[in-house]
Amino acid sequence: MAHVPHLAPYASHPEQSRGRLHDEPESLTRTAFQRDRDRIIHSAAFRRLQYKTQVFVYHEGDHYRTRLTHSLEVAQIARSICRALGLNEDLAEALALAHDLGHTPFGHAGEEVLDELMRPHGGFDHNAQALRVITLLEHRYADFPGLNLTWESLEGTVKHNGPVLDDPLPRATAEYIAGHDLELSTYAGPEAQVAALADDIAYDNHDIDDGLRAELFPADDLAQVPLVAPVLAELRERYPDLGREQLAHETVRRLIGAMVDDVIMESRARLDAGGAAKVEDIRHLGRAVVAFSPAMEGRQKVLKQFLYRQMYRHPRVNWMTEKAGRVVRDLFGLYTAQPEHLPRQRGGPNADTPRRVADFIAGMTDRFALEEHKRHFGEKTEEIESPR
Repeated sequence: MAHVPHLAPYASHPEQSRGRLHDEPESLTRTAFQRDRDRIIHSAAFRRLQYKTQVFVYHEGDHYRTRLTHSLEVAQIARSICRALGLNEDLAEALALAHDLGHTPFGHAGEEVLDELMRPHGGFDHNAQALRVITLLEHRYADFPGLNLTWESLEGTVKHNGPVLDDPLPRATAEYIAGHDLELSTYAGPEAQVAALADDIAYDNHDIDDGLRAELFPADDLAQVPLVAPVLAELRERYPDLGREQLAHETVRRLIGAMVDDVIMESRARLDAGGAAKVEDIRHLGRAVVAFSPAMEGRQKVLKQFLYRQMYRHPRVNWMTEKAGRVVRDLFGLYTAQPEHLPRQRGGPNADTPRRVADFIAGMTDRFALEEHKRHFGEKTEEIESPR
């Protein structure tokens, strides 16, 4: 097996992995988790993230985040935190790159509509969908469906937001996840917890950057947010002539640094207090060991509230959300009524028509969804552009 750098005792050690769904010979040049990362990068679902958006539809501009660029930012932050804590960077990177594979086109607007349409059929959840992608829907290998990732990568993908209890997920979705024996009621390993916090850090900060670039809110409004205010004050004092884009970048890089430093300090304290001697101890501690400090968590909540009001409920974003929802509804109705339009392999041998439709739509990019809508509905298709 490939060389592994020094890891803390409670890190996820690749030679101790619980293995894969389908047995395979080990690689001589890569650890099990490095191999997982490489399979994710080479998957079709990962490539499609380039044209799946976070907030803005793809033709709004070339400089806004997509699911792909967001995933790369999450991976960079996750590796930095893991390095400081002695955790496995490769596993955290794999989980960061995989965490959005189950997302629909058109950001959260697409997911909300698809979940609503799928409620009579078991619902839709992007973490569960990511599991379907990496265990079933990718068709690349001759010997097995999916990517045949390690147990640790499957666990971290599903438990991206913490333990999976019965209540948050629709029945059919929970049953699919439970079929993979991922110990749903426990916390994920520490690298998965790092990837989840890195996702929050990247999400908050790229929304600030994109929001300022798109002029959804002025920097003066951000100056009222406690987490951001001292950063903006320092920048304006030192660089009074900064343009909007430079101000956004300098603000974001300082905020990311402050949030990463806070996670590292708080997590070290929790790891010391928990006394974990191996990764299994962390799974059964009953609380997260990778977290913000209470003070940072409070400031982050205020920032999220600001972004919700000023960005996600902005008239431009609401306009795109409404149009995107209409595209997803129309396509779902069409494919459900006329399943002959679905790709032959889509959904696996035991999937009913609504689940096959959900799999197909969830895999679409923004661009392909718009093209499919135009092909089937012609003049009824409207460009999803926001009023300016």
